Amino acid sequence: MIAMLLAGGQGSRLYALTSKIAKPAVPFGAKYRIIDFPLSNCINSNIDTVGVLTQYQPLVLNDYIGNGQPWDLDRAFGGVHILPPYQEKSGAEWYKGTANAIYQNLHFIRSYSPEYVLILSGDHIYKMDYGQMLEAHIQQKADCTIAVLEVPPEEASRFGIMATDERGRIVDFEEKPKKPKSRLASMGIYIFTAQKLYDYLTWDENDPNSSKDFGKNVIPAMLRQGEYLYAWPFRGYWKDVGTIESLWNANMDLLGEVPALDINDSNWRIHSRNPIEPPHYLGRSAEVQNAIVSGGCEIDGKVEHSLLSSNVKVGKDTRIEDSVIMSDVTVGKGVRIDYAIIDEGAVIGDHAVIGEPRSAGKGITVIGRGVRVEDGRSVAGGTILED
Repeated sequence: MIAMLLAGGQGSRLYALTSKIAKPAVPFGAKYRIIDFPLSNCINSNIDTVGVLTQYQPLVLNDYIGNGQPWDLDRAFGGVHILPPYQEKSGAEWYKGTANAIYQNLHFIRSYSPEYVLILSGDHIYKMDYGQMLEAHIQQKADCTIAVLEVPPEEASRFGIMATDERGRIVDFEEKPKKPKSRLASMGIYIFTAQKLYDYLTWDENDPNSSKDFGKNVIPAMLRQGEYLYAWPFRGYWKDVGTIESLWNANMDLLGEVPALDINDSNWRIHSRNPIEPPHYLGRSAEVQNAIVSGGCEIDGKVEHSLLSSNVKVGKDTRIEDSVIMSDVTVGKGVRIDYAIIDEGAVIGDHAVIGEPRSAGKGITVIGRGVRVEDGRSVAGGTILED
């Protein structure tokens, strides 16, 4: 089995955080980027051939992945491959949807002659053994297996929702229904028997009325034709970090005595491309409680219930609470930061006030990549600042 990782999304609901980089390249958990999770899942599942399909603002993502060495994907045969849209004789064409993106790379898939193809999204936080999912696919003799998760009824309309029989065979599928018939949600993770994938992608590409999407077109078409689609239940931690709030929540899930997601599990390592940083430094006036602080940070203020990526500088008499501070951020003296996400390279001037306490109900404040906030400036809760 080879994996095809869809990583070209714009991530428009992350606003300033994705104005200059692709969503899978957004930093997470003080030392990772979102794409580290599916890439690490692949190598931990013994999948050593991964195609990463990029499109929107790919520079940072391409540079980060490099030759795949941090994930043990720098292989002579297989390994990781960056697959952007490219020009053919008939002209150049952007990826028009998830199905079209895979269709445009069928030659890549066929070059490895796989029996099975795993389709992944590059914007979810989770740990999953794809090998177990493949075993179920083979055992069930399925044409397509979809990883599913039970979601609360009030969230079901955000997902592709399916109904199954007693064997787990999918008998009904609706993409983002207004009135969901069940709570079984598609996680956007598919295993296809290779020939079925080739057949249905070719059919879909030749349908002028199709929007070229797996959930809207390919999966319903397979159901109509009576193909065997199996729902594989997943019961671990999974978070779609497509919004500012969900990204903040997922970061906070790493804090506490028993974090919701264990990123320090030696049996299932999450790999990342991290330069070697000096140890972090806590000054005499520093106070750090229930926080994750990465290498290279220098803290002279108070940090509580927050995550600080590498090389963050925090001045004296500054207080940071309920916040995510990404790498290379400089925070001046006497600053107050509440319920905020500060993107890479931002500079917060002395005595600035960023955001308001969560209890104020104003929402998460976002300071974009490289933004400078002047000394003494107040940025209201829920504000999004970008260049």
